Amino acid sequence: MKLDQQGFLDDAEQIRSPNCDARPAGESITLMVIHGISLPPGEFGGDAIQKFFSDTLDCGAHPYFEGLRGLRVSAHFLIRRDGGILQFVPCEQRAWHAGVSRHAGRERCNDFSIGVELEGSDDVAYEDLQYEALARLTRALRKRYPIADVVGHSDIAPGRKTDPGPSFDWQRLRALLRDS
Repeated sequence: MKLDQQGFLDDAEQIRSPNCDARPAGESITLMVIHGISLPPGEFGGDAIQKFFSDTLDCGAHPYFEGLRGLRVSAHFLIRRDGGILQFVPCEQRAWHAGVSRHAGRERCNDFSIGVELEGSDDVAYEDLQYEALARLTRALRKRYPIADVVGHSDIAPGRKTDPGPSFDWQRLRALLRDS
């Protein structure tokens, strides 16, 4: 797995999101934020997540989607249940994944982070293939960027967000990264 100069991952399916913009000048990427998402909640598979991030979701297709109407969000990457990786925003650009957020005394985490979504939910275990893909992606990102911390969305937006949730095994990820 390698990233080019713009931050495109060679091992990912590219689906461009319009929900991104330039990072502030001189900003380094020092944080990776792990999220969990399923659309509709608790349902896996399908293309609703990629349509949501690319502003092509039919909000009339499911009652839950009505609450998403008008939202403009994205992430850099999505890791599907089967370990497949989709990329929506090149790493050199700012994806809109963190919202109101704070890490290590700094606000606006989108400015200095990479957002990685895992297809899942707070109360369903993530798959072995997802952990393996996440570890490979993390190693590739760390080779290219000075990422000092890997945190959950809940860590940077406490009280507002819960993902990736108690079903995410942080010790397992740390062990996979240590063993590399």
